This record gives sequence, structure tokens and C-alpha cells, in this order.
Amino acid sequence: MQSLKNHHCLHRLPAGLLWIFLWSAGHAVSAQEVHQHHGMATQAPPPFVASSAKSFPTLMNDSMSVMDYGMAHAPMNGDPDHDFSSMMIPHHQGAIDMAKAELLYGKNPVLRRLAQEIIVTQGSEIMVMQRELKKHSAPHSINP
Repeated sequence: MQSLKNHHCLHRLPAGLLWIFLWSAGHAVSAQEVHQHHGMATQAPPPFVASSAKSFPTLMNDSMSVMDYGMAHAPMNGDPDHDFSSMMIPHHQGAIDMAKAELLYGKNPVLRRLAQEIIVTQGSEIMVMQRELKKHSAPHSINP
């Protein structure tokens, strides 16, 4: 098996893909290790704003910066359901932000429609994950 040292692009992979890469390469790695490796940004980027005042490449870079930071700083507790939701929320929001950039600049009607669908479906998926996180973090009441 090829050494991981030869994979100079690993630091550019989103945390989820990095985990899959390492897992598929036969290396046991915990979600916390991936989370720690991915946490390269030290300062939160400004919130994403979809505006035609910015170029398409700038919007895409902005969306990736916000998404990467959000994923790298997502609270992790070792529970797969929690950690999945915690990291997927900023990942989905990144897709929504990229879709907004496509709607500002894209011309292809098929891709524009896909961008609209991404905004709707991934927005509703974010709400489901937020609800599940909230439901499972709330103290459980004891019914008599």
C-alpha cells in the first residue's frame, strides 16, 4: 500500500472524505482524529453572503471557507448520530451557499434547477438534523 505521506492533497479533502479515504486505505481512524486533522483554520471566516458584487470564484471560495471552518469546528462527542449531524449541517449549508452562487451566475437551466433543488432539499435536511440534535441533547423527562 502506498504511504499516506505521498498524498500531499489530503489536507484539502473535506473531513468526511478524508475519513473515507483513510478508512478505505485500511487505516483505523476515529472521527475525533479526523476532526482534529481537519481543523486547520484558526479564525472564523465572515458569514457567507451571496452577492453579485463578488465574482463567482470568490463566492465559491467563500462558501468553502465557511463550510470547512464549520465542519472543522463542529462539536463532536463520539456518538455517530450526533457527530454525523454536527458535521453535515455546515456541509449542507456549504452546498446551499454554492447553489446560491450558481443561481447568481449560472446560465445552464438544468444546473440552475438543480441548484434550486439543493437549496430546498438540503435546507430541509438541515432542519431535520438540527431537530434531532436538539431532541437528543434535551434532558429526558421521567414520566410517572
